[in-house]
Amino acid sequence: MKRIDWNGLDEAGRAAALARPAQSRATELRDGVEAIVADVRRRGDGALRELTQRYDGIILDTLQVGDEEFAAAEARLTCELKTAIRDATDRIERFHRASAPVAVSVETAPGVRVERVLRPIRRVGLYVPAGGAPLPSTAIMLGVPAAIAGCRDVVLCTPVQADGRCDDAVLYAAKVTGVHRVFKLGGAQAIAAMAYGTDTVPRCDKLFGPGNAWVTEAKLQVAGDPAGAAIDMPAGPSEVLVIADEEADARFVAADLLSQAEHGPDSQVLLVSPSHALLERVGDEVERQRRALPRADIAAAALGESRLVHVRDLDQALDVSNRYAPEHLIVQTHDPRALLEGIESAGSVFLGPWTPESLGDYCSGSNHVLPTYGYARSYSGVSVASFQKQVTVQEASAEGLRHIGPCAATLAAAEQLDAHRRAVTLRLAAMDAIA
Repeated sequence: MKRIDWNGLDEAGRAAALARPAQSRATELRDGVEAIVADVRRRGDGALRELTQRYDGIILDTLQVGDEEFAAAEARLTCELKTAIRDATDRIERFHRASAPVAVSVETAPGVRVERVLRPIRRVGLYVPAGGAPLPSTAIMLGVPAAIAGCRDVVLCTPVQADGRCDDAVLYAAKVTGVHRVFKLGGAQAIAAMAYGTDTVPRCDKLFGPGNAWVTEAKLQVAGDPAGAAIDMPAGPSEVLVIADEEADARFVAADLLSQAEHGPDSQVLLVSPSHALLERVGDEVERQRRALPRADIAAAALGESRLVHVRDLDQALDVSNRYAPEHLIVQTHDPRALLEGIESAGSVFLGPWTPESLGDYCSGSNHVLPTYGYARSYSGVSVASFQKQVTVQEASAEGLRHIGPCAATLAAAEQLDAHRRAVTLRLAAMDAIA
């Protein structure tokens, strides 16, 4: 990890220090995804079968997971893992229900009522990757809020494995969270299938979930097409920023940094601290712990783009963090909650030495589908609201129109929209005539 003295850098140096690894949208990637999307739109299920054989080496008899496959997957899982999935689901459901949007009804003037009503997105598509490793936790994170929102049709795609099956834990998580249909599809072709529909895969209104560069590019392409589908948020590689003081345990900090570095070679981790001694200890501890990891080489690649940043004090550490806008922000200081008010941009925050980011990834109750690559400046993580539409309703009585109609007419005239003005003044005149 590269050591950086924040106060020894000019503005250009600071920007470079916080730069993420460049995301590839090379012409080859864009053109390749475009070709896959076009093929799925043109040939439907036939294209999906051929692409699955080409990229996954599997010939599929059926694209959809059947009831017997769900039952067999559940039977193969250990009781311990099934219990963990159910326990995590319960906690995630508890938090998401408590934080879900609520309907609102307000009288804004005498005789004028404005409401907000909630409607679920009718059909949503969930993508659960399985490239480096299957992610049943993502099935939970997406399936739970979709169910709470009341989506009528929840579709899930996840890549098929070398044995021709989808991951057992992913299937069990999908069943527990109430997903309606699961398809054995991965990559850009899965995104295209859910965005445009085929004979077997239904067209979805909005797509959710992380993925590799091909999946991300496919999501961006279908979101930019009026005939495609909306997406949850832009996505990039996983990342974490840790703010720590001299009292932090270097072992804990190193473990948290490595927990994100092992995601992939394009992940990024940062430690920001006013303590030179802690930065030194953590740097040594990261290397010691990394060597013992099964994914040590992947973590090493990620650490090559990672930083140990020395700052003047914790206030400056907050400034650095807000500028970076991390997906995950861990605060390991003497009084971590005292810094919470100063945190402006982060996908999810973890306070104190006993709150590893792993809890949020799996089972604390928050959602782990979060904005990355600096999008935390303007995006929030997935929630129940992500699966709903918030529709406003207004109703005015004659008395209400008398109260606020002149205001609307004046503003319409100022904007030179005379039809807008007349839609109000005609009604006011009609009321005057009756009176």
